[in-house]
Amino acid sequence: MKRASGVNTQRGLCCAGLSLLAGLSAAVQATEGGGSTYPMGVENYMSGAMPPPGLYAQFYVGHYEADSLRDNGGHKVPVDFRVQANSIAPRLIWVTHSQVLGGSLAFHTIVPLVDLKVNLNGQSQRKQGLGDIIFGPALGYHLSDKLHIIAAVDFLAPTGDYDKHDLTNIGRNYWAVQPVLALSYVDPTGLNIDAKTMYDINFKNNDTDYRSGQELHVDYAVGWGFGQGWVVGVGGYAYQQTTNDKQFGDTIEDNKGRAFAIGPSVKYTSNKGWFLTAKWEQETDVRNRAQGDAYWMKLTVPF
Repeated sequence: MKRASGVNTQRGLCCAGLSLLAGLSAAVQATEGGGSTYPMGVENYMSGAMPPPGLYAQFYVGHYEADSLRDNGGHKVPVDFRVQANSIAPRLIWVTHSQVLGGSLAFHTIVPLVDLKVNLNGQSQRKQGLGDIIFGPALGYHLSDKLHIIAAVDFLAPTGDYDKHDLTNIGRNYWAVQPVLALSYVDPTGLNIDAKTMYDINFKNNDTDYRSGQELHVDYAVGWGFGQGWVVGVGGYAYQQTTNDKQFGDTIEDNKGRAFAIGPSVKYTSNKGWFLTAKWEQETDVRNRAQGDAYWMKLTVPF
């Protein structure tokens, strides 16, 4: 039996779910609430280049804001809507000395801290706290001095606060598994290309008996190295939901999410081993999701 879409709208940021439980049009929901476990577009330059063995700390700082919801045709939904989300997500990376299948074995975990505020049709709610934690193993390959690849499997744990009756949530309330393949072409005085491709396999939210569809997305960056540690270019993400959602065993059709984002991106690499990336991305061609702007910074520091 096929079923019409539900009544949520959502945009994920730093593994934080943003549930908008209001009586919106059935055409604006993609995945449960229109959001994702992964923060789309968070990665930038060097996403596929595994560093040498050792411990590394990364810090992701993000800001997302939107005041538009898009339906299945890309049209703006006539509601009074605004979301603002800020996040700081520390990440610990351990690159071991072990080799597996010819690649360097590494492990990582990301622990996001989220400040989320939603306004919808005169209602408002704000939540702060721990979002959904990401962890997993990875294998890094250095095919040449410029071309690098990382293959990984990430696990997304439902550690963020969630209540199905709330206007907004900073957790998704379900597990997800995410195969990852990331590529980096690095030239300090030439072309730089990065693409991190991910496929989300979402499990069921037992509180709502809802299982979000599977999702394919790519974080990308393309730039030019000018020497002295600087790379300047563009970056963003492409997103497409690939399978339908299900609730109470019924399929929900015509609600798959889609989006594309692009904006300026820059990287600076210090001669002391740390590097910083930053970008601003605007979302466009959005279907069944919120549409807005995101600002990201990522600092990587070796111990």
